[in-house]
Amino acid sequence: MVHGDEPLLALEAADAIRASARASGHTERIVLAAERGFDWSALAMSAAGMSLFGDKKLVELRVPGGKPGADGAAAIEAHCRSLAPDVVTLVTLPRLDRQGQNAAWFARLSAAGVVVNVYPVERAKLPQWIGGRLAQQRQKAGEEALAFLAEAVEGNLLAAHQEIQKLGLLYPEGKLSLDQVRDAVLDVARFDVYQLTEATFGGDAARLARVLDGLAAEGEPPLRVLWIMADDVRTVFRLQAGRAAGRSEQEIFREQRIWNDARQRLLAQCARRVPAGVARAALKHAAHVDRVAKGVAAGNAWDELLQLGLRFAREAH
Repeated sequence: MVHGDEPLLALEAADAIRASARASGHTERIVLAAERGFDWSALAMSAAGMSLFGDKKLVELRVPGGKPGADGAAAIEAHCRSLAPDVVTLVTLPRLDRQGQNAAWFARLSAAGVVVNVYPVERAKLPQWIGGRLAQQRQKAGEEALAFLAEAVEGNLLAAHQEIQKLGLLYPEGKLSLDQVRDAVLDVARFDVYQLTEATFGGDAARLARVLDGLAAEGEPPLRVLWIMADDVRTVFRLQAGRAAGRSEQEIFREQRIWNDARQRLLAQCARRVPAGVARAALKHAAHVDRVAKGVAAGNAWDELLQLGLRFAREAH
């Protein structure tokens, strides 16, 4: 029985069980979906009798609602009392509440077989989980790159899995840089994100609003957009602080790993025009936008992103 609400991990656990069953000769597969109107006698029939070809069976019972009802509970308990030696039964369920787990049919399943509990990966452990997945394809990344990727997928393991696979296709084995991870994750929105930087720090408020509307319409996660905007805000702040301390702009750009001449020119011009207080306030605002985007604070993340960008677009005009 595979039991839990994390789709990727539940799918992988079930796949591993299927592979093991096939390797043990259970080549006939019967899939039963216990949805509305399901005839529970099909469970007993599927496990009874020999296969047409004499093969062992794998019977999959999927209970998407998590509650089989009275007929289903009775059928499951009866099935557990008469398990056939040549049949492997795989039951998949969403995570049940305490009442569901205390039900007699659930207890019977637990006693008759092996229970695989699928727990979500805690947010604090997500970078470590991503690092482990990268290691499986002989890649690794530093803490900052792992943190960026964890932030970009917003705790969605399926999305993380897709991004990790993409990194395996784009880059060879070995260590990945932060720039490589960022380029891969943001590749789909790269053109619009650079438009956003130009509009924000070039002083084009109308264009800023249009680009943000476009990103929202395309389904771009606001946290990804915030990551780019906040990174540029920090650069402007550091340019201003560095100039006050007598440091060169090129030295700061090297530290920030910003090599694009056009972007350097845009951020440097903004840092010269915009008062230092604007950048400092924008950093605090970016922290608030992060909380809004994660649902911790009230508000609309896209509206907040617009207001964050306007702090610079109005001053830089």
